[in-house]
Amino acid sequence: MSVKQSGQFSFVEALMPAGLGRNSRLDRLNELVKWYRLEKLLSDLRDESTPGRPGYRVLVLFKALLLQSLYGLSDVELEEALADRLSFRKFAGLSLEDTVPDSTTLCRFRNLLISRDRLVRLFAELDRQLEKAGVILKRGTMLDATLIETSAGRRGKDDAPIDPDAAYARRSGKPGSTYGYKAHVGVDEGSGLIRSVITTPANVNDTMPADGLIRGDEKVVWADAAYHTHAREKALKNRGMKPRLMRRPNKHHPKLPPRLAYYNQLIARRRAAVETTFATLKRRMGLVCIRYIGLAKASGQILLAAMAFNMRRWAALTG
Repeated sequence: MSVKQSGQFSFVEALMPAGLGRNSRLDRLNELVKWYRLEKLLSDLRDESTPGRPGYRVLVLFKALLLQSLYGLSDVELEEALADRLSFRKFAGLSLEDTVPDSTTLCRFRNLLISRDRLVRLFAELDRQLEKAGVILKRGTMLDATLIETSAGRRGKDDAPIDPDAAYARRSGKPGSTYGYKAHVGVDEGSGLIRSVITTPANVNDTMPADGLIRGDEKVVWADAAYHTHAREKALKNRGMKPRLMRRPNKHHPKLPPRLAYYNQLIARRRAAVETTFATLKRRMGLVCIRYIGLAKASGQILLAAMAFNMRRWAALTG
């Protein structure tokens, strides 16, 4: 399939005022990220040799999905924004004369990324770029998780769940429950960048995927009491990392001694910064619901959001 030659400068754009359609954050991202390396990982997703209607460049579609994650848009809203906003067109690589990919095209491309397991490789490549740029500090990793409700209804016909992969979980400190998924993250202490992310059904305990969030090159691991086990504490020490895991009471010691209570307070102060990550993802980037059905697609949505978050954070750290 041939590929549209998008983004070419047109006569109309030459007559436009210089600052029209400018978005400083998106312009900064276009400068910072080595897009050709990401495009190389996507190059085999479209066959350019077959006849047919020209398709869109894979990098145009991928950048569009990043815009979707940055601004919390649905597929239809993304299509409308690409048609309406000059800054979005410029970032994605679309000129004023280019047609905009419709919501179906964007959805299919996202599903293709998920089915080919390409998002994991893209996330790893972005992590390498962040490390080479010197913005990942590796002082420590803060572990935490957040619930994200699915937009699918809780029950369908015959009282069967609409999304069989989603699950119920009680809200911590709040009444009621959440039906959806849980995003488990490892956040770089100091920079606030997401270095690892795992998505599970909402009812999976925080401690289960925790070891997969630890990169091995950090000096300290910070986490609340849900992550503490004696085995994990010993394993971290053996790997040369300091285990700063909050302690919890048990049946033999229903109340923590003052020393451990104070220890927990010190850890809580250091790991509190991870809440800023979740606040940005949910309040500023609109990651308030899972839009798609199934664990694979939920994982894809959260991975795209993590990449978009890291790009946004990169721009802020170096601005």
